[in-house]
Amino acid sequence: MKLLFAAAEIFPFAKSGGLADMSHALPKALSQSVETVSVMPLYRFIDKERYAIEPTGQGFSLDLDGTTHTIEYFKTEHEGVSHLFVYNETLCEVDHLYGPPGGCYNNNDIRFAIFCHAVADLAKRLDTDIVHLNDWHTALAAPLVKDMGLPAHTVYTIHNLAYQGVFPSSSIPKTGLASHHFTMEDMEFYGSVNWMKGGIRHSDAVTTVSPSYALEIQRSEYGCGLDGFLRKHRGKLHGILNGIDDELYDPENDAAIPCRFSRERPANKSRCKRAYLKEIDIDKYELPLFVFIGRFVEQKGLDWIVEAVDEIGRMPMVLAILGEGEERYHVLLEEAARRYENIHLRFGYDEALSHRMYAAADFLLMPSRFEPCGLNQMIAMRYGTVPVVHRVGGLRDTVHPWREKALLCGKGSLFERSDADAMMRAIGDALELYEKRRHLNRIRKFDMGCDFSIRKCAERYLELYRSLG
Repeated sequence: MKLLFAAAEIFPFAKSGGLADMSHALPKALSQSVETVSVMPLYRFIDKERYAIEPTGQGFSLDLDGTTHTIEYFKTEHEGVSHLFVYNETLCEVDHLYGPPGGCYNNNDIRFAIFCHAVADLAKRLDTDIVHLNDWHTALAAPLVKDMGLPAHTVYTIHNLAYQGVFPSSSIPKTGLASHHFTMEDMEFYGSVNWMKGGIRHSDAVTTVSPSYALEIQRSEYGCGLDGFLRKHRGKLHGILNGIDDELYDPENDAAIPCRFSRERPANKSRCKRAYLKEIDIDKYELPLFVFIGRFVEQKGLDWIVEAVDEIGRMPMVLAILGEGEERYHVLLEEAARRYENIHLRFGYDEALSHRMYAAADFLLMPSRFEPCGLNQMIAMRYGTVPVVHRVGGLRDTVHPWREKALLCGKGSLFERSDADAMMRAIGDALELYEKRRHLNRIRKFDMGCDFSIRKCAERYLELYRSLG
């Protein structure tokens, strides 16, 4: 079986969030069983020398709406996986993946149409059996593969239904999409064209990144306007829980953290906490350390954090925040960090720093309004950090109340209602657990023993691929 795995971002080459982590870990695991090639754009900020990325000498020309685009292919091997890269000036000569923080490029339809045409071309060149597409950036490849009459089966994964790739109908000829796709049963969406609808409609199987999210998106409150369309196609909809690369996220062998530790030898976790608090110049080791690592957008519960920030600032806790996103959250969180010495803020994203934060923290705060899967909570538990989460989507599937005796992996503090007060009660629940130090240590040890590895996820995908054959 030959697999072509396409994504707009793959760690370590480019990353804005969990899509990159998943697009790194899953092909790595699948390559143990099937012939796997990953493909992504070769953005100009990717370090070609560091990753030994070289030209293949192959490519093609693509005519879109009277403009000829030259596509070149590059290649490398990384962690046992064959990677191909698509280079085109319009697609790749940018400073950011999708646009500046809080925005998007006006020509993203053209950019990622070029990428999708390249994915379809590679599916033909490589005689691929399975083309695995991820999120809206690759969705157009599904109808393109079908229109080309290729024998490959297509699997389309929805990582976040909120981002669907909706563009004006005028972009149809610009992107090389056949006009017959512009119908309500296909890619038409309230007068616009919706790429995600095309991915769902034209793929042989559609997956989400957790079982609960597969059910939630068929309801109006989480369906983002596609709930009816998803119900119509529910026969090919599968909820497969994401997993993490437990070699990359391994506190026993993690070079990014100051002191290594394990489930059997957990003592050094406290030294990681001391080192991190010293790093951020907060001398309050006796207080529980909460961390938030993620994008500053409403989906991640930032409005609830901002609403409760004064209460958090007065509580016996430290909150360290790492991320970037919408400017309004930058301003409000920066003001809070100036007012309260127990709130620390760091803008941007730093992979090594995030590892140090996971290793140091007592609790991970993850109050997402909705969460297709979430990897942060799985990573946190791997490092003995107890998650405090909203009980939705993949968080519902991976975190269970620490007070319950049922041996369900893993354990943490949860809240059901969607508001800041409910989040604060969950934080209070975590503070109570912190005071029960022996119980906290048992929860930590239990969580560190949970198997959230990508291998389980890969097994499910292998079963799905083979069922399509």
